[in-house]
Parts: sequence; C-alpha cells; structure tokens
Amino acid sequence: MQRLERVPIDKRYLYDKRINGELSEKISEYEAKSVMIYIPLSLEADITPLIRKLRRMGILVYVPFMVGESFILVKYRLPLRKKRFGIKEPKISKQYRRRKIDLAIVPILGMDATFRRVGFGRGMYDRFFEKEKKNIAKVIFVERILCLSSHVVTQRHDIKADIVITGDRTLERNHRTFRRSRYYI
Repeated sequence: MQRLERVPIDKRYLYDKRINGELSEKISEYEAKSVMIYIPLSLEADITPLIRKLRRMGILVYVPFMVGESFILVKYRLPLRKKRFGIKEPKISKQYRRRKIDLAIVPILGMDATFRRVGFGRGMYDRFFEKEKKNIAKVIFVERILCLSSHVVTQRHDIKADIVITGDRTLERNHRTFRRSRYYI
C-alpha cells in the first residue's frame, strides 16, 4: 500500500489516463453490454471518466453496494453517498436481478504468485464472486502500478483475473501464466 501512496500526482494522472484508455479498448474488443465497475478510492485508479463514457454509450454500468460482509450490484446512478470505509455508493436499486456481466473491473492493491487478488482484506469481492462467478464472463484487475508478490499470500477462494491493467502495462492470462500484451515506456 505504501508503494501506491508514493506514486507522484503527475504519474497518477498519466497512469489513470492510460488505464482508462486500455479499459475502453477491452470493453470494445469484448463488445460488452453490461459492466461491473468500482467507484474509486484515493489509492485506486480513477476510472470516473470511463464510467461517464460508458453511460453515454448506453452500456449498463453496475457498481457494488455493500450489504453485510459482501455486496450486491446496483445500477450506477447519481447522487453518490459516502458509506462505510469511505466508499461512495448510489442509492439501492433492484435493477440488477442476476443479469450476465460481460466484464467485471476490479481494483486491487496487488497480486501474488498465483495471480490472485490482494485487496484491503475484508473479502467482499471474494464472497461476491463465489456466488456470482457463473454470471461474469471476464475479470479485469486494475491498479496504477504493478505490485506483485513472488510468494503466495492469498487463499484458494481469492479471485483470479483474466486481464491485469496497470499504468504501464497490460497482462493477459494464458492458462497458468500472464503474457504481456502491451507495455508503455
């Protein structure tokens, strides 16, 4: 987490812009009609411009709404309210109703040697994906800079990504490993 906090402001802006561009390309490439996305915290890549773009394009945008130890998906709509842990959420809505999600964009603090998500340690995403994995086609992890542990620090139930997008590279999972599909200098 300290490594993410030390990223200079000008680099954050550049990385966030690249991440938004890469995500936009992936959404077009997979012809996504419904996307699960997150509302960013200060440590996470700011994908707010992407949310606005998707809404203008008519793509259904769903965001997490915390319920107990996990969350449900609700349709993104304004105004947003700050709730537990400083997370912003729209008002509750029943518009999701277990639709298929073409792409799930998930923020991470890092990954380990098994390419599983390291988050804030509350397990909300893990519990959600355990219940909903059959309804989600592809998972994309997003972070400003790649924080990769060479040791296994996650558990079997932690989620894996199909694609990892950072401010300087895009990695795509090829069976058991990731291959670099794009690298910025």
